[in-house]
Amino acid sequence: MRASRPLLGVWLALVTVVAAGCATSAGNPASADAIAERVGEVGISADLVFTTAVPGYTLAPQSVGVSNDDGMSATWIRDGSGALISLRTQRGDMTAETCAALPMWDDPETPVTCTEQDGIWHRERNGTHEDIVVRAGATVRIIGSAGATADEIDAAAKAVHVPSSTELDHMFSDTPRTPPTPVERGDLPENGDGAPIQPSGPGG
Repeated sequence: MRASRPLLGVWLALVTVVAAGCATSAGNPASADAIAERVGEVGISADLVFTTAVPGYTLAPQSVGVSNDDGMSATWIRDGSGALISLRTQRGDMTAETCAALPMWDDPETPVTCTEQDGIWHRERNGTHEDIVVRAGATVRIIGSAGATADEIDAAAKAVHVPSSTELDHMFSDTPRTPPTPVERGDLPENGDGAPIQPSGPGG
């Protein structure tokens, strides 16, 4: 049975909207200033802020935080299964030597096999996979666990990018924008050694 023209038009319009939404979901990268303003108080350097996207996985904003000195970490959870993909950033570069010398996340002893393809370092140890992406002096480590597959890890590595403003806000939605305000104490003197003022008793 042939679809009527009005229904066909509605269907085509929906397809167009969905396709446009998929194409622009990430948006343009947020500016360095906008990223710095959002993460500076957290202790993360703006140039070490990256995100990714993997079909079937959802970012857990409560997992976003500081990694190493001034890098960041974040974890995505596969819907309905509990498989995890984590992203961790730090400063540095990657060569065949440094890749092989860097231990896997959960096993510092077993040798690692490294292969580089299209800017992604694929790391393997006893069937466990991990990827590292290098972006302008930053290394972005993609780690899978709890059932994440090698293909999913590769997809996450290929999708690494600087977050858009919308993604940035979502990533750090569980992170306070400003540090907690120190509590002012009335018993601390302005001068001297800073020890609390002890009230005098009846004897002075």
